[in-house]
Amino acid sequence: MVLARGDLWSLEEYAEKRDRFRAEVLEHKRHRQVQLGAPVRLIFEDQMTIRYQIQEMLRIEKIFEAAAIQEELDSYNPLIPDGDNFKCTMLIQYANVKERKARLAQLVDIETRVWLQIDDRAKVFAIADEDMERSTDDKTSAVHFLRFQMDPEELAAAKAGAPLRFGIEHPQYDCEDVLLPEISRGALAADLS
Repeated sequence: MVLARGDLWSLEEYAEKRDRFRAEVLEHKRHRQVQLGAPVRLIFEDQMTIRYQIQEMLRIEKIFEAAAIQEELDSYNPLIPDGDNFKCTMLIQYANVKERKARLAQLVDIETRVWLQIDDRAKVFAIADEDMERSTDDKTSAVHFLRFQMDPEELAAAKAGAPLRFGIEHPQYDCEDVLLPEISRGALAADLS
């Protein structure tokens, strides 16, 4: 379900509710993350996480005009899962600037090599950055937006409680697959219709 203007608080309302809402969102996100090696983290989005992002953007940019609010909604709504997919933000984090620059040059196309495996089915590779190109032939971006699109059988298995694994197949990135703990699997399965 996408967000509409009526789902958002005014700047004044958000200022009053921000601390409590932020704490709720941080707790909510705790079980919606997958660490794939030390530098790569997937943060799975849903209506709550995107609402928080929009509210923060409106607050930071002091946006209160209807057209500008709609622009934010139009930018962020595509990151909310559609019921037959998972959507996430992929962060590639290296603290050292020189190391980050070197590694991003080595990891070109990593965003399309991230996969989801439901039970023992074939891997579902991510569809990356549908909003805009974030990489060049020389380097990848440190932030990507991924969608894992499921067919009806994969969707049924994921909803029924099948194990979910994530991994990366890239020649310059060594990462073992990660089995989601039950609490995280359940959090993501709640996004499916």
